[in-house]
Amino acid sequence: MRRFTPPALLALALAGCTTGPDYAGPPPAAPNAAAGGAFRRAGDGLTTAEPVLARWWEALGDPTLNALEARALAANPDIAVASARLRQARAEFRTQRANRLPNVNASALYAHARVPGLDLGSEEEGGGGGGGTSSLNVYNLGFDSSWEVDLFGGTARAIEAARAGADAAEARLADAQVSLTASVAEAYLNLRDRQARFALNQAIIARQEQALALTRQRLAAGTVTQAEVERLVQALDGSRADITPLRAQRDSYLDLLATLTGTEPGVEDAALGTVQPVPLPPEQVAIGDPAALLQRRPDIRAAERTLAADTARIGQARAARFPRLSFMGIVGIGGSRLTDLTKLDDLAAIAAPQLSWGFLDFGRNRARITKAEAVRDESEARYRGAVLTALRDAEGALSRFGASRVTLASLARAERSAGAVASLARQRYAAGTGTLIEQLEAEQRQMQAEQALIQARANLTLSYVAIAKALGLGWDRMDAGGVPAGDQAAKMR
Repeated sequence: MRRFTPPALLALALAGCTTGPDYAGPPPAAPNAAAGGAFRRAGDGLTTAEPVLARWWEALGDPTLNALEARALAANPDIAVASARLRQARAEFRTQRANRLPNVNASALYAHARVPGLDLGSEEEGGGGGGGTSSLNVYNLGFDSSWEVDLFGGTARAIEAARAGADAAEARLADAQVSLTASVAEAYLNLRDRQARFALNQAIIARQEQALALTRQRLAAGTVTQAEVERLVQALDGSRADITPLRAQRDSYLDLLATLTGTEPGVEDAALGTVQPVPLPPEQVAIGDPAALLQRRPDIRAAERTLAADTARIGQARAARFPRLSFMGIVGIGGSRLTDLTKLDDLAAIAAPQLSWGFLDFGRNRARITKAEAVRDESEARYRGAVLTALRDAEGALSRFGASRVTLASLARAERSAGAVASLARQRYAAGTGTLIEQLEAEQRQMQAEQALIQARANLTLSYVAIAKALGLGWDRMDAGGVPAGDQAAKMR
């Protein structure tokens, strides 16, 4: 019968022990939402169909925006940072997994010693008697190995924590993609809104200047009062004041888009300088349900995986309270002559099991466990907060989308009415029953109504972007290198 040494028996008896607690999944943070059902603020134009996870912006049908999004995902520094952190986390997981296995090292040694006054059986190089100097050569080839038995699961918990940490890093990369794609779309829509309003404001100023010149002619002829002239001057100054911030905002959004796409400010000015209409969202927007939202949002996934990692670290801290069993072995050949390295039957071998236990640490381990438990409790609270924030974001975005649709419809009717009034003013002027000033003022009111309509269109599409962000859209699965699986441009980078 095979005999086991006492350390081996201890290892076999305790190797199956793993200190807790075991992670049982995230706590219930929003049971009503997790049970299914529909969003409370969902209204017209919203369906419960499952939304497209990646490239949601393509539903707007704007090729320029599509190109900006692709460049941003490939070159944005924040995405590069999150991708690098994912690779770090995956490397840490591989490191912790390798810690379960023995550590083996190979060594080769040659030493030459000159020892005075010591007779080692070699030729003396000087003097006589015992006062000479002896030479000694040492040759050695060997291997040493060390291995710590995971008696109480500390290494297993470290691997568990590292795996969850890698999952959390992947979720944070996805969350960075969600934020980036929404930011690019928001900047682009705001740019198109400011460009269109800036152009309209210039046209309004031209109309006001023309009306003011005609009114001054009438003042000289005595057909109007100075008060009428001052009213037009005041309106013209107000329009000129309005156009200044529009120009500054237009330029700032151009610079923001350049930065988001990983280039310096000014690079995108030529490509985006032409005025283009603000794209509108599709007639029907798929939003899914709250339960799917909680599974989809990467920030919730990151918070849940962080909670899992911090739970595993409690077991890692608890395992440090118990004894540690390690084995060290050394095997080598050699001697005082080079030919000794060929004597494979003359091996030097050492096997040294070691049991250590820091049982008297004056509360250090207890403090580390308390800290790990507090970190876990913080992560649990953050997870609950992430769930509630996600639901609030979604409901708020859906409510704003519905309100924006109503506002846009009202302003569209107002713009059509102003257009009809301007058309009648032009007909009256052509028939000689109206004045040019009346026609110019009617056209100015029409452009002001059009300006409000442009802003309402932008607000509606911005609320659609807010829905996509709140639903956690805009990311794709990662490959082993931390690159979105469908992002070929980023893979080639």
